[in-house]
Amino acid sequence: MKILVTWAIAVLMTLNSQALGDDWPQWMGPDRDNTWKETGLIEKFPEGGPKVVWETEVGIGYAGPSVAQGKVIVLDFESDSDVKIANFERRRFQGTERIICLNESDGKPIWKHEYPVEYTISYPSGPRCTPIIEGDSVYVLGSEGNLKCLNLNDGAIIWETELKKDYKTESALWGYSAHPLMDGDLLITLAGGKGSHIVALDKKTGKEVWRSLSAPEQGYSPPTIIEFAGQRQLICFRPNGVSSIDPATGKEIWSVPYEATSGSTIMSPILWGDKLYIAGYSKQSLLLQLKPDNTTPDVIWQSKGNIAVSPVNVQPFLDDENGVLYGMDQSGDMRAMKFEGPELLWKTSEPVSRRRVGSGTAFIVKQADRFWLFNETGELIIAEMTPDGYTEIDRAKVIEASNNAFNRPVVWSMPAFANKRIYIRNDDKIICLDVSN
Repeated sequence: MKILVTWAIAVLMTLNSQALGDDWPQWMGPDRDNTWKETGLIEKFPEGGPKVVWETEVGIGYAGPSVAQGKVIVLDFESDSDVKIANFERRRFQGTERIICLNESDGKPIWKHEYPVEYTISYPSGPRCTPIIEGDSVYVLGSEGNLKCLNLNDGAIIWETELKKDYKTESALWGYSAHPLMDGDLLITLAGGKGSHIVALDKKTGKEVWRSLSAPEQGYSPPTIIEFAGQRQLICFRPNGVSSIDPATGKEIWSVPYEATSGSTIMSPILWGDKLYIAGYSKQSLLLQLKPDNTTPDVIWQSKGNIAVSPVNVQPFLDDENGVLYGMDQSGDMRAMKFEGPELLWKTSEPVSRRRVGSGTAFIVKQADRFWLFNETGELIIAEMTPDGYTEIDRAKVIEASNNAFNRPVVWSMPAFANKRIYIRNDDKIICLDVSN
């Protein structure tokens, strides 16, 4: 009888897990790899687009939502000033950053934490970094370096710090935009300042554990951990180089020079076998050959221009089996690039509403044998991408492009993909879409 009961409980737990699906507790999902492990989703959109389960008003922001434990966390910014200013221009804006917790099932507010902040950055349209939900805590980083840990259930502050003040630095031109990384008991984030470009804090107390490296500016590339040659390595892609450091101590393992345009180190480094890829604005690209003894890597190729993928707003997706990178290039094209060569297999402007525009944006998430894309005009796209080409299955307009960049309307916020639903925000509202079959 005991065996039958145990078996029944196990079956029910499995079915319940399948019904609920996976949460999306941080940037790029549970494993930070832009892979949605969900099954049982629609093959094409119904007439009129996917069902809107709920919508809730929010303020402006680039930060995508995170979803976990029945809660949705979204960040925004409110100001009485017109924050639409030209690129590369800094001005001061007084306003309020807000951390909002919503009920995942119906979008109703559970709690809200807000604090005054002065923006001194370009594109001052709200926070950039997706919150991290872990256990009973949520970790958030605002555009001006306000780093906070809050209780997930009631929004009470557990600890908070101001990176600019603590590390005697200024915010990067486009604000603090590199999503922090959780690693065991450490919260790793870009800080800035001399010898403290990247820092690790105790996630429970916010106290510094180590600091490392220097750079002329923070840049925007999220810290990334790889495992190679039997060693865990924290890869830091910064405006003046790419470095490997020990994530436990902050000690540098190796470093390779890199000169970024306008400090624009944005993408997370990508590991393919024993090769590491980074790229950025002005058609810059760099493929490194890592060494078994973890000494300084060799440069395989560099600055391949129109052949490579130079990401700006979107993290590329690696087809590990074929050694092919799918990514939005700064030109506005979706590209498929084979590392060996390198070789540009194909390019297309279809994901960005079939228009070729600079910094064109379509976020990329893999699910089963297809991709879900969300583009800057507010369209959700289902597509196939293989080394042979791009094939669009369906698309639907789901939200308005409420911001502005390069004199065109855009929405530059990555959705969350959780529990057979998609959570998308612009500068007016956040919506929940049901895409279950």
